[in-house]
Amino acid sequence: MGCGLWFADIATNAEGPRVRIRSRYRARSRRAGRAEQAAIPKKEGLMKQSDSGNQSDRRSFLKKSALAGGAAAIGSVLMSSNARAFDQGHTDNLSAGDAAILRFLAAAELIEADLWIQYAELGGIGNNPPIEIDPNQPQNNYQIALSNLDGDAQQYISSNTLDEVSHAAFLNAYLESRGAEPVNFDEFRTLQGSAATGSSGIPRLTNIMHLNVDTSWYVRYRSTTNPDLGASFPQALTLNNVTAIPRNDNDFNGAPNANFPGNEHVQAIANVAAFHFGYIEQGGSSLYAALSQKVTDPQVLQITLGIGGDEIAHFLEWVDFAGNAVQAPVAPFTDPISGLSFPDFFANPPLKPGNLVQPSLIFPVPCEFISPKLPQVAIIRPLTDKFGGAVATIASFTADGLFVGQSKEFFRVVNRLAEEADAARREN
Repeated sequence: MGCGLWFADIATNAEGPRVRIRSRYRARSRRAGRAEQAAIPKKEGLMKQSDSGNQSDRRSFLKKSALAGGAAAIGSVLMSSNARAFDQGHTDNLSAGDAAILRFLAAAELIEADLWIQYAELGGIGNNPPIEIDPNQPQNNYQIALSNLDGDAQQYISSNTLDEVSHAAFLNAYLESRGAEPVNFDEFRTLQGSAATGSSGIPRLTNIMHLNVDTSWYVRYRSTTNPDLGASFPQALTLNNVTAIPRNDNDFNGAPNANFPGNEHVQAIANVAAFHFGYIEQGGSSLYAALSQKVTDPQVLQITLGIGGDEIAHFLEWVDFAGNAVQAPVAPFTDPISGLSFPDFFANPPLKPGNLVQPSLIFPVPCEFISPKLPQVAIIRPLTDKFGGAVATIASFTADGLFVGQSKEFFRVVNRLAEEADAARREN
């Protein structure tokens, strides 16, 4: 389809008996982020560690938890010692539909947290102070390449990671507080991640080293047409079977370029990551909007609107970030190792008219909505199950390559969760 959505036409393995996801643990029971320090640790020699031995804040705790067991360990301990503490006066159980929606969203957030942790380990700020305070802090070449796209890239990556971890932890704790089953993917954390210096080496749930990045979202949000009304969109860039993180220490090296610090090979990897960041967060924005329309309980709607709003905030940052990868001074260049080319979208736009890929158009362009007869309006799109729902999300993640190496059982479980969420209906 190539329209930059959560693809809905990929075959899924949904056969088999109804699946219940049992938790291995039970909880006993754009800029504002600069001041926030990140959750994900950095190895010595790559990132300077904090000199304070008395830190007891969440960042320090998450640092230890990530080394101990990754996103699942983080999520479980971030839960309250009594999950019922999240209850705001509700003593009744969730409806089946609301529980299915929240379970799928918890699953999606566990997936997101896992991939963002991989980005943060190699490209995040770790325990370092903001770059504005210490511009001379040690950085690896991947961090330098990301900083070529935005000087605060490392903080943004770490903050986005912390947000996704918090989403997963909250959703699972809330499910338990309302008598519903939480989601745990520990048994599927079996994939080998990056072997580059700085990676924790923990088993992963996702694979971001064999990606087919759908870049048509970049065009969609600059178009006046709407996928929910039948529009489709071309790719802004072709990024097939590419890595978004250094796979090993060799990926830190490459040919120098006089226009930017670092080298062309690791810059190409960072540019892939930039478009992948936007792809992930635009999908989350549509997913929460699509599922919110099915919610029955007003408190559950508060949750989906609140967390969904945070996904939109992430997305808007990465729209700007990706645009910086395809304009001067970084672009144009071609990496001789990977063969990836990044044109200057201002000077040489790959699509006509040029505004379809204009980097400075970072906000959603007004488009058709509800009916072509109505005035165009700036909105998040898509908003329907067909392109933005749960099944479409997993199909799109699969096409993206996020699950390369995962088991048949994983696909059976996650697709069952998706089908149940899409089947939910608002009750009177």
